[in-house]
Amino acid sequence: MRSLLRTVRDDLGYVGVRALLGGARVMPLSVLRAVGRTIGGVALAFPGRDRARARDHLANAFPDREPAWRDEVLTKCARHLGMLLGEVAWLWSAPSSAILGRTEFVGLGNLTGGLTADRGAALVTGHCGNWEWLNLALGASGVGMTVAARELQDSRFDEVARRLRGRFGGESALRGKGAGAKLVQALRRGRVIGLLIDQDIAAPGVFAEFFGRPAWTPVGAALLPLRASCPLVTGFAARQPDGTMRLTFDPPIEPAPGDNPQAAAARLTALLTSRIERQVRAYPVQWVWMHKRWRHQPGDADTVWRAAASLPGCDEPPPATDVR
Repeated sequence: MRSLLRTVRDDLGYVGVRALLGGARVMPLSVLRAVGRTIGGVALAFPGRDRARARDHLANAFPDREPAWRDEVLTKCARHLGMLLGEVAWLWSAPSSAILGRTEFVGLGNLTGGLTADRGAALVTGHCGNWEWLNLALGASGVGMTVAARELQDSRFDEVARRLRGRFGGESALRGKGAGAKLVQALRRGRVIGLLIDQDIAAPGVFAEFFGRPAWTPVGAALLPLRASCPLVTGFAARQPDGTMRLTFDPPIEPAPGDNPQAAAARLTALLTSRIERQVRAYPVQWVWMHKRWRHQPGDADTVWRAAASLPGCDEPPPATDVR
């Protein structure tokens, strides 16, 4: 019975997604965002494990904040995720000129300035703002993108995701055997590889401090640039009050492996995690608080890596002062 219910749920979900994508062709972005915002608000009204988990995560991340502030963040986060759904439907068929017309690039040269025909760059980000917009806007601007992605269980949804990310010449490298080699090859073809590292997934990693707590973090984003001798850049998307998407790119890091590449990668992963925390603190509404980010915790023999002040660009994350 459970399998049957799951099948019915997936079938209805796929029909709904296809209907949304088809309707989005004739609907303006503002309407799609409004519809998504409403859906997100309605979904929050139903109790569930995701909602409870998000509340716990907010309380742990911002213990000094008033409960009313955290409730406001949660409410706006649900609406943000609904808006993100509407934006993805729009991105499915929007022409490159429309996407670029609603995108503000800040520091793009930090990412593209060192690209050559045989030397790419690694772009590390998190589930901040609209990460799919980040990928497609770069592709629309002429940057060759190859993104690491998880294969979805339902092949129909997987095909939708691949087609979306494949717009403007984008490529996907699915997690698993051979993914690392494909990403290194992309770097050596002068492409930018995109990696999201703010989820607790079954992959080689380290425990990096995130909001004062150890969080299991994939280490591949640090190891790949070390292997390919290419720069690494952190970049983030943030929706602005005027409806534009601001894409900000930090100055590049040139990884130096030294005598112990594994330790160098762990230190670099801690730095990258601190930059994601910085972005989440600046835009607390625009992150996915229901993720099981702290699912695994270290044992007595595990090392927890923290961003060292000696690493370039390791600034103390600013306090969250605005609920956007």
